[in-house]
Amino acid sequence: MKNVLKVTIWSIVFVLMLGMQQSCGLDDGTDPTIEGPEGSEQGNDDDDGDDEEPEAPEEALDPVETNEPNTDYSPAFEGQTRINGVQTETAYTTTVFATGLSSPWGMAHLPDGRILVTEKAGVMKLVSTSGTVSGPITGVPAVNSSGQGGLLDVAVDPNFEENKMVYWSFSQDGPDGTATAVAKGRLSDSEDELENVEVIYTAIPEFNSTAHYGSRLAWDGQGNLFVSTGDRSSTVTRPEAQELDAALGKVLRITTDGDSVADNPYVGEIGILPEIYSYGHRNVQGLAIHPVTGDLWESELGPRGGDEINLIKSGADYGWPTISYGLEYSGAAIGSGITQQNGMEQPVYYWDPVVSPSGMDFYSGNAVPEWTNNLFLAALSGQHIVRLVIEENVVVGEERLLVDEGERFRDVLDGPDGALYALTDGDNAVIYRIGL
Repeated sequence: MKNVLKVTIWSIVFVLMLGMQQSCGLDDGTDPTIEGPEGSEQGNDDDDGDDEEPEAPEEALDPVETNEPNTDYSPAFEGQTRINGVQTETAYTTTVFATGLSSPWGMAHLPDGRILVTEKAGVMKLVSTSGTVSGPITGVPAVNSSGQGGLLDVAVDPNFEENKMVYWSFSQDGPDGTATAVAKGRLSDSEDELENVEVIYTAIPEFNSTAHYGSRLAWDGQGNLFVSTGDRSSTVTRPEAQELDAALGKVLRITTDGDSVADNPYVGEIGILPEIYSYGHRNVQGLAIHPVTGDLWESELGPRGGDEINLIKSGADYGWPTISYGLEYSGAAIGSGITQQNGMEQPVYYWDPVVSPSGMDFYSGNAVPEWTNNLFLAALSGQHIVRLVIEENVVVGEERLLVDEGERFRDVLDGPDGALYALTDGDNAVIYRIGL
């Protein structure tokens, strides 16, 4: 009797729902669907006459950030911050892949899957595919490792199998202070030395500070390097991020000889550095190329709130320090306390409070299908790996991985084996392998 009553009730509900859909003009000859939280289509696909109860649509997860923001600023558009959470459904494992690293900063894969790792003090090491860490590779020029300086990012030449060339960024001493610099050298056949080393670029002006050097490197797909720099963390140098005769607070694009690329946006303009690709950045510690579109994405650290993810466009101004979603560390407003201005780009996504995003990479594999083309970021103060789901250049979901490890993460790398490699910060640092 109960089953008969149950069927009767659902029959009445179905008739009422159908009548409502028809009256609202929704009967277009197709089964009605309900849009799920991630754009998936949810609905009752049973057409066999079963009397099963219709499934309720899956609810979106709450945003992963639960702490109070530092500011009362409103985002420029819906979903620019605190997007709904997502959760990886594929079962994956997290293992310690390599140990014994000292304040590492950057990673890059060799074509055979091994990883070059930089250490802040000025040491480069090679990690085997089984996780064995080599001794120091000699030939790295002297670095200023005070404060946030040192040996920073590393990039392996796309033609490494033929030329064995390696590129790296570092904080360099000069007559007027320190600067972010880029060098290159050939990895010797014995793989324990860098040969014919030369500095190919120095970001001017030099300044007596040991903070906000940037700096990440990324290949543009045409054999040129994108190089990011910071504003050097001073109210004196901060305005240089808006000035086009200075390389501070910029994304630069240079050849492997350190020259400007011919189709950079300001080539040939008097008084402008031709290597500038975009400007108005605070401290860019993440650069990554989308594996499908080839677009350049970046992450930059905000002050007290206002960490950003940006889609980088040639010649665009990203606003720092004129606009920001953060505050001074004192709690005062940045400049005039505005978050938008005509002619300045909005971040695709921002965090308040900060997670302190550093290195980042897109996942290009398919071992974990729901991760394909997602953006992963190493969070320092956040102590986790950020996963951002991006659709049509819009962030539609956020997840936090490795939260329980309690580590500051400095870099993350997409592996050729379908895994992610996450590098921790500080003494006795490790590399985690995240995958199947």
